[in-house]
Amino acid sequence: MRLVFAGTPEVAVPALDALIASDRHEVVAVVTRPDAPAGRGRRLVASPVAERAEEAGIEVLKPARPRDEDFLARLREIAPDCCPVVAYGALLPKAALEIPTHGWVNLHFSLLPAWRGAAPVQHAILAGDEMTGASTFQIEEGLDSGPVYGVLTENIRPTDTSGDLLTRLAFAGSGLLAATMDGIEDGTLKAVPQPAEGVSLAPKINVEDARIDWAAPALRVDRVVRGCAPAPGAWTTFRGERLKVMSVAQTPDRADLAPGEIAAAKKERCIRDSGGGAAGAGLGRARRPGRRRLDFFVIPAPEHLS
Repeated sequence: MRLVFAGTPEVAVPALDALIASDRHEVVAVVTRPDAPAGRGRRLVASPVAERAEEAGIEVLKPARPRDEDFLARLREIAPDCCPVVAYGALLPKAALEIPTHGWVNLHFSLLPAWRGAAPVQHAILAGDEMTGASTFQIEEGLDSGPVYGVLTENIRPTDTSGDLLTRLAFAGSGLLAATMDGIEDGTLKAVPQPAEGVSLAPKINVEDARIDWAAPALRVDRVVRGCAPAPGAWTTFRGERLKVMSVAQTPDRADLAPGEIAAAKKERCIRDSGGGAAGAGLGRARRPGRRRLDFFVIPAPEHLS
């Protein structure tokens, strides 16, 4: 099939590579978000998907909005059979959805209908899920609500960050997306409507969502730190200065501490949780703005942390 691939971040590159390598399909163009400012100089930088496509000699389309008529006209000229999508980052209008013969097929990093939305991996970790996966589905105008072609499952490990889990799903999902394209082409794969039960939403995680509540149970603190890594990054404040928290460790219970109270000793730094006897959350790795990473950052007094 003639494919137009849509994607933007690094996590979409494995799927693009898998489709480029396929001997059954031709990636004739790539759709990605416009160049964005990055780095200290805030210079405009092409997306990882755009860079990979340019390396492969594939035409790159960067519409400001997918409903722009110039983009729609070019897509009609290309006349793709199908448009596979991985983390493109913009809503597709009906006019675009109607152009490819077999529509737009999204690789989504959850077991639909669970965790529909922009941050399925982060929310799976925040919720304490033990298993997640990836799904390929037909895009329609609703939010991740289209019929599903295929799924794969992936265990969530106790130490997984969202970055760890997303990397594994990106590589495993690339094979699922390629197999979905094969099944659509030869007519052996039919999309199945999602069940009405079990729907959950995964909106984008913002900076305030990543702020640590040290009075929460230690398990919750651990999930916030792992679920928000690498972005936007869990954080707290220390003496009025923002502190990025990169990991926490479980510590023995300290029944002598009040919930949220901090103790710092030679070999142990812990923050008492509110779990009524559950293990406390120790501060594992942290970084102050512009400073090197500090392992087991010592917090001298509880009133300095908020």
